[in-house]
Amino acid sequence: METGKQKQKRYQISCKGLPLAVYQEVAAHLRQVGKVQVGLFSPPSSELFDYNKSQVGGLWLEYSEDAEDAICYKINRILTYYQEIFGDWEENLDDS
Repeated sequence: METGKQKQKRYQISCKGLPLAVYQEVAAHLRQVGKVQVGLFSPPSSELFDYNKSQVGGLWLEYSEDAEDAICYKINRILTYYQEIFGDWEENLDDS
């Protein structure tokens, strides 16, 4: 039976050494796109605290698999902007 719910893609991305404040800024920009859910996830708990490392594991993004091209374009532009400043994003597709 079809429920009519659109299948969602969920990504987890991180950028080595990116400060918490910048992750929050990226999340705020992505939320402005609309039809995109975004949040922060914690780093592995076994890691010892290091002030020079980020206090967050990364961002998770979720949006419809059939999202409009304009939405995907805006997401990519935002992520590219921050990548050019802070370095490459590491991306993991979460199939859950």
